[in-house]
Amino acid sequence: MYVIKNENQLGMFTENIKTQMRKGMLDYCILLCLSSKEAYTAELIDKLRQANMVVVEGTLYPLLSRMKSNEQLDYHWVESNSGPPRKYYFITERGRQVLNEMEQEWISINNSLDILRKN
Repeated sequence: MYVIKNENQLGMFTENIKTQMRKGMLDYCILLCLSSKEAYTAELIDKLRQANMVVVEGTLYPLLSRMKSNEQLDYHWVESNSGPPRKYYFITERGRQVLNEMEQEWISINNSLDILRKN
C-alpha cells in the first residue's frame, strides 16, 4: 500500500498513474495512426505528440518491434532524399483485427465510465 504524505508525493503518484494509462494505450494509438497511412518512426512520434501522447523513441522502437513480431505491423524501406533510408511501418490484416477488437473494448470501457460518472 502506498501512503501519500504530502503534495509532492501526490503529484508524483498521479503522474505515475497518468504515465501508466498512456503506456497502456500506445498499441491502440499506433494502430490508429497506421490504419489510414504508413509512416516512419519520426512521423509516428509527431502524430502521437500532436495528440498529446508524449512518447520517446526509446519507448517506441521496442513497441514497434513487438508489434511486428505479433504480426500487427510490417515495414518496408524507402530511400530518403535527405539521409539514410527510412523504415515505413504499415498495419497488417492481423493488426486491423486487433485494432477492431481494441476499438470495441474502448467503446465498452467508455460506456462503463459513463455509467460510473452518472452514479
